[in-house]
Amino acid sequence: MTLIALAIEEPSPRGIAAAIARLISLGDLAPGDRLPTVRELAAELGVSPATVSHAWQTLSRAGLVVSRGRSGTFVRSAPREWLPLRYRSLDDTTTARLDLSRGTPDPELLPSLAPALSRVTHTADAPSYQQKPDIPQLHDLLRATWPTPVESITVTNGALDAIDRVLAALARFGDRVVVENPTFPPFLDLLEHYGLDPVPVALDEFGMLPDAFASALAAGPSLVLLQPRAHNPTGISMSPERAERLGAVLRRTRAADRAIVVEDDHSGAVTSAADVTLASVVPERVLHVRSFSKTHGPDLRIGALGGPRELVDRVVAHRMLGAGWTSRMTQAILFDLLTDPDSVAQVSRARTAYTERQQLFAAAMAAQGIAIAAGDGLNAWLPVRNERAATVQLAGDGLRVAPGSPFQLGAAVPHVRVTVGMVRSDVESIAESLAAAAQRLA
Repeated sequence: MTLIALAIEEPSPRGIAAAIARLISLGDLAPGDRLPTVRELAAELGVSPATVSHAWQTLSRAGLVVSRGRSGTFVRSAPREWLPLRYRSLDDTTTARLDLSRGTPDPELLPSLAPALSRVTHTADAPSYQQKPDIPQLHDLLRATWPTPVESITVTNGALDAIDRVLAALARFGDRVVVENPTFPPFLDLLEHYGLDPVPVALDEFGMLPDAFASALAAGPSLVLLQPRAHNPTGISMSPERAERLGAVLRRTRAADRAIVVEDDHSGAVTSAADVTLASVVPERVLHVRSFSKTHGPDLRIGALGGPRELVDRVVAHRMLGAGWTSRMTQAILFDLLTDPDSVAQVSRARTAYTERQQLFAAAMAAQGIAIAAGDGLNAWLPVRNERAATVQLAGDGLRVAPGSPFQLGAAVPHVRVTVGMVRSDVESIAESLAAAAQRLA
């Protein structure tokens, strides 16, 4: 018998798919290896071709294999190299009945752009490359709605652009950066790109653990990178009390007396938690980032960075050497969306919908015997016994989730990230599938 046939202990579609997934994980099947045909393996196992065909479909939905027509079915090659390392781990273009892996907002809950687009053409002029980067009306509105009084604000091409610019302007090769563990995978890719050393800090339901934070600050970091609300992947929102404690720890830690806090408030107006920031304690050391991708549309690519004038000016000066500024037309579109009553009402409805979906999901998981606190924003962090086995089983059920390993530093604790914000209906059946997959060992 072939290696694949020998590895299959249970000749059901799920058992066949799980066995091949293990062979791929262990490296016994390498990217580009050709799998036996459906009829060949069916004959070896003594099962119907339909059984093997269903297993192949499960593996394809899990992103592990790819069909090339008459040439056969092959172990999927590594994702395209232009994607950063941890982005590659999350890249999956296979089809699924319901994709809960992306962490993106529900398109049905975004405000329409058409009315705003029809009203902004006259504001798209850029008479000089040296003029002020931000349009005054958006700048003033951002300042009025910032979580604390702020010296300076600049508009960026989204949250990651802001964080990238901060790292480029303020960090030096070899610097340490305190990060939450787990955290958003592109943060780790950015740190690696700039030669920065991440120092992980564990979380509880209120945010970074103060004692662990103090230990990390003792390493003398130059930056602290955190998500104050709707933390990705866990859905945690930091409490105001925890923000005060972390700010106090930062203020009294001499080894980190120059550390700057960078806060990524990526989900803003669709989170259920109120504004929270360490700037309430250490305003002179906090750069707060706001994104409007989750609230108004990912393709707008617009956010804002605010904080001490000296720090923001350094970021703006560095940016002027490259991208220069965020399109003033895009800024005008955002200003329109933030002030138009219909758009404001739609964002409010989205916030209510996401909150309800989180609560329904937590209740449905509790009914399956898995206790998960209702998170904030779009995502939930589900513990599983075996990450690969869980994702493969869910793919067999037509569900796609994100593997948890790319979100973690050090020894990964098996999890999957579930984009609860996309669960519009059938929450009980989805919870049943997730609970069954969470218990699967192999």
